[in-house]
Amino acid sequence: MPKGEGKTLAQNRKASHDYTIEETFEAGIVLQGTEIKSIRRGSANLKDSYARVYNGELYVYNMHIAPYEEGNRFNHDPLRTRKLLMKRKQIDKLFGQTREQGYALIPLKLYIKNGYCKMLVGLAKGKKDYDKRHALKAKEAKREMDRALKERANY
Repeated sequence: MPKGEGKTLAQNRKASHDYTIEETFEAGIVLQGTEIKSIRRGSANLKDSYARVYNGELYVYNMHIAPYEEGNRFNHDPLRTRKLLMKRKQIDKLFGQTREQGYALIPLKLYIKNGYCKMLVGLAKGKKDYDKRHALKAKEAKREMDRALKERANY
């Protein structure tokens, strides 16, 4: 199964608007018992999250996982820092690439693959405001063309 495939549980839709995604990586994620139950319910949010290499290990910050309703005292901190699992060579490569100006690691998608929770992390470069406007214009133009083609096909 290719990376990014599986049952999608959470997606960062704003990432493609704010960043240019240059490369994607698949990473496992270390979770506590109630966290995976909450994720399977669809209670995860990647909106303001980011990843960073710290002490040779990859971590994700600001990823919100709502507390599990039936978890009582075993519940977790919703915004705790979570470790991502990748091979050492990949982490070292990402560390070198994120040291360059303007690059960041952005979580794009959280999904279940072969029974395990995985995260798709993108190496991204921030867009300027004029790039965002240009992308919106291109998207709108494509939508108009599709609409016109659909109307012609109906005649």
